[in-house]
Amino acid sequence: MSLNKDFSYADDGKHDEQSIEELFVTYKPSIYQFVYRYCQDEQLSIDIVQDTFIRFHKYHETFDESKSSVKTFLFRMAYQIMINRLKRRNRFKKLLPFLYQQNDQHELPLEDKLTIQSAIQQLPDDQRAVILLTYYHDQTQKEISKILEIPIGTVKSRLHTSLKKLKVLLEVKE
Repeated sequence: MSLNKDFSYADDGKHDEQSIEELFVTYKPSIYQFVYRYCQDEQLSIDIVQDTFIRFHKYHETFDESKSSVKTFLFRMAYQIMINRLKRRNRFKKLLPFLYQQNDQHELPLEDKLTIQSAIQQLPDDQRAVILLTYYHDQTQKEISKILEIPIGTVKSRLHTSLKKLKVLLEVKE
């Protein structure tokens, strides 16, 4: 993918043509280290770094070099993405705790994965879409609202209802 050189940011505030690729090469290691040290999850850290640069490319117009450096802007984006993902993961852990094994790097047994997939397939289509977009594709409720073309309140109610149904289907005790 070829990106144009339309970015002109430098940490010192001087104009310096940098492509998104150059920014990635420059800041990826330090952003990855920050995120990894915070969450101790290698794959999550890699995903967050990638999502940070995707979001930067999408919203780079909002960057104001008179207010902060590009490094600060990128770190702020990474931090916000990371916090949102961790909050979502923690909510899911509380609702369906057996899906996450505390500090255990082993994957779920195939039988458990099939049970979960079967339970999700039993949900009505509209509720299944919200669950999949939320927990498997890390979409925010606002993003889901746009994707499904429904009000955000509907996303929230479908998520709540589908999680209650999954608890019953999977016999999760609180």
